[in-house]
Amino acid sequence: MGDDIEDVYGDLDTDVSLEEFRDAVESKVEQMGGLADEETAAMLIAHELEDGEVNGVADVEPEMDEVKFIAKVTSIGDVRTFERDDDEDPEGRVVNVDVADETGSVRLSLWDEQAEGAKDELEVGDVLRVKGRPKDGYNGIEVSADQVEVDNDEDVDVQVQDEYRVEDLSLGISDVNLTGEVLDAEDVRTFDRDDGSEGKVSNVVLGDETGRVRVTLWDDQAETATELSQGEVVEVVDGYVRERDGSLELHVGDRGAVEPVDADVAFEPDTTPIDALELDDVADVAGVIRSADPKRTFDRDDGSEGQVRNVRVQDDTGDIRVALWGDKADLDIGPGDEVAFVDVEIQDGWQDDIEASAGWQASVIPLADGATTGGEDSGGATGLSAFEDGNEPESTEDTTESADGDDADGEEVEFTGVVVQAQNPVILDDGEETVSVETDADVTLGQEVTVRGLLRDGRLRAEELH
Repeated sequence: MGDDIEDVYGDLDTDVSLEEFRDAVESKVEQMGGLADEETAAMLIAHELEDGEVNGVADVEPEMDEVKFIAKVTSIGDVRTFERDDDEDPEGRVVNVDVADETGSVRLSLWDEQAEGAKDELEVGDVLRVKGRPKDGYNGIEVSADQVEVDNDEDVDVQVQDEYRVEDLSLGISDVNLTGEVLDAEDVRTFDRDDGSEGKVSNVVLGDETGRVRVTLWDDQAETATELSQGEVVEVVDGYVRERDGSLELHVGDRGAVEPVDADVAFEPDTTPIDALELDDVADVAGVIRSADPKRTFDRDDGSEGQVRNVRVQDDTGDIRVALWGDKADLDIGPGDEVAFVDVEIQDGWQDDIEASAGWQASVIPLADGATTGGEDSGGATGLSAFEDGNEPESTEDTTESADGDDADGEEVEFTGVVVQAQNPVILDDGEETVSVETDADVTLGQEVTVRGLLRDGRLRAEELH
């Protein structure tokens, strides 16, 4: 029978020694009063030992009595003290340790002597064997640890480093510092928690040379989104990675912050050519806006009011209508602007055509002029590069005055195109290029006109228009 106990024990993945296992089997036989032999008792003990084992941190549920798992330390908090009703040990101590594996992350609560030991002996990157009791915590599931041991022989594939780039992020890591360019920032929203308190949340989209990520700001950090400007470079401090709808997000709570920094970071969208877009794609599209419709409002089924604005964007391969929903309909973009539309959904449009939908998950990012055409080297002064930073006239008087200067710097040209912006400056589009025209002529949207005049500083000053 002793061999039967050893065979059952050999199939176990447990920290219990063989001698402890034998003792437990003997106790189980005595407890059952002879109703089970040693082999049956060994199998019962094995089942009890395996009870609580989970395949990964993501499987931990608050309803479980006890869980056992292996995970890597991603951050260690400060030891906090509190008063308890215990004459022998009136001062309690606790430290929170964030751990993660390939499936997710969870917070451990270590108490008293364990808390002191964690501060002195644990390091970020250590792999732990954990046994504890899960519960719902303020920031998600927490495990009150009964037993924690460092296991130097186990390897958990979770990256832990001082500074992260977007491409380095993986599910479960915390204590994340990341620097990125602000691509989009949303308004603060409020919600009611289960305990009756009011929470606040906002979102910011950040990008760097390796990609982009949505950052969710909670409670006291939520107002930060209203203070950020598109194109500003910021650092996320002490963020943690979560998953939403199949995508990774970086979250910032009470321990973290988002702070402007003086750093050189620039997001470069990996765009899909318009003629390569297919129905049901989620893609990034960039180009010059050819036309923009007025904003429209509508009533939703729930009685609330929505709004949408359509623009048509063109790149070197074609053009597509983009629907800007909600607050995006108020963005100050129009014909001649170069824009990237990030994470748009490609849907059925009018007349069996496809269109792009820029909803809540999408970002609309103004680009430096010439960014989608390679600048001056690709199109000359009458193409997209005609819209250089700072060259857009503030008024007719200003542009007329500048054009009255040294005409030797200009060039006489002729351009034929369709009117996509009718006010001064008029913007014409010939299907391949756009040009800004200084003129007081009365034109209408969609009208085809030919203009001759002096091209100077990236603008065509009309001398003849018909």
